[in-house]
Amino acid sequence: MRWLVSFLIIVPAMEIGLLILSGKTLGVIPTVLLIIFTGIVGAYLAKKQGLETIRKVQGEMSMGLIPQDTILDGLCILVGGVVLLTPGFITDLMGFLLLFPTTRNMIKPGLVRIIRHFINNNRIKIFRL
Repeated sequence: MRWLVSFLIIVPAMEIGLLILSGKTLGVIPTVLLIIFTGIVGAYLAKKQGLETIRKVQGEMSMGLIPQDTILDGLCILVGGVVLLTPGFITDLMGFLLLFPTTRNMIKPGLVRIIRHFINNNRIKIFRL
């Protein structure tokens, strides 16, 4: 929980600093246009990747498979799309890393370890039918 609070304080402060630096270096209008551009590109990529993931989940389920890896892809795409819509360069980088399959596949093993850690420490409850 402490790391989450630190993250919620440090990242926005760093974003503000980068936006001020970008505004001074590139100018205010190019900085605003860059933020809008990354938001539009991010929304497009999130939609494209999200629809592809939904089709993959449907295909796996129709074959009787449990789409566990694909569900994690969907979660990464959702988070990536949301952080890309927030203004800032650090969140944009995080969002793009979560949207592109190559980098997402490098991040997913760490996410699985974190999720397993939370499950093993009873911080996430698993309900079985």
